Amino acid sequence: MTGFPTIRLRRLRRTAALRSLVRETRLSPDRFVAPLFVRLGSGKREEITSLPGVFRLSPDEAVAEAQALSAAGVKAVILFGIPDRKDDIGSEAWNDAAAVQETVRLLKKSLPDTVVMTDVCLDEYTSHGHCGVLRGTEVDNDATLPLLAQAAVSQARAGADVVAPSDMMDGRVAAIRRSLDAEGFGEVAILAYSAKCASAFYGPFREAAGSAPKFGDRRGYQMDPANRREAMREIALDLEEGADAVMVKPALAYLDVIREARERFDAPVAAYNVSGEYAMVKAAAANGWIDEKRIVGEILTGIFRAGADFVLTYHAREAAEWIAEGSLSV
Repeated sequence: MTGFPTIRLRRLRRTAALRSLVRETRLSPDRFVAPLFVRLGSGKREEITSLPGVFRLSPDEAVAEAQALSAAGVKAVILFGIPDRKDDIGSEAWNDAAAVQETVRLLKKSLPDTVVMTDVCLDEYTSHGHCGVLRGTEVDNDATLPLLAQAAVSQARAGADVVAPSDMMDGRVAAIRRSLDAEGFGEVAILAYSAKCASAFYGPFREAAGSAPKFGDRRGYQMDPANRREAMREIALDLEEGADAVMVKPALAYLDVIREARERFDAPVAAYNVSGEYAMVKAAAANGWIDEKRIVGEILTGIFRAGADFVLTYHAREAAEWIAEGSLSV
């Protein structure tokens, strides 16, 4: 006999222990990557207004934050640079003495087992806020590629384990892979922001990094949010060019893209739980409208359930601590 009443799915939901025993998707801090914003100096820890609990950090403070993350079980960080100087080509991105490179060196010395990823893009470094070299008001794709490669090599020279191009220029993965290999950094992995959409969810990040474009927008090179098939083409091309892992960004409104990427490709798939997603949770929690821990648990579970292998999230440290104390639940 099959069906009701013989089959009762509620039997395995009856107690917390039973629910835990049969849970299909589990949260683990070693699958989180914590974004860190870094700038030159010492002892700097400036909270970002739109990202409560997230700071602009000097290299020494970034090391302290990474140590706290590591103690909580988060063994990976990704660095975004905030330069003191900008120009029209973003030359601080490949300055070996820049904040990102200095932080990488300190992190690899202090925490050799922490995976250090670096964002490869020019928007934080250009005076105009766009992700490449301008020709008039358009970003020149091919003129931008060697500059991205220079930035990636500089970060690899500092000790980065993974470089992560987020610019969405065509052909940048191949250009970076060729340059890394030519400079003797064949072991450095590439995490490609492959399906990165032109999203309204990036607002708080742009405040944090000072990277809002001075004119226009990025829809000419970031993906149209409506296009899932195109996202699969972007991922396929990046893998052909030598990407070791690929990313879908943002996460929450793009769970279908994460799921299809997981089903179609064998490479590791990352998702970025971006600044706007984090800020909305924090704002609602501050107003007492939601149970923050349960919401964070549900969001992260949903991203992993969709198929992400690891998640970049500003919730990383808190979520890891809540997992350790047993208070993060769905």
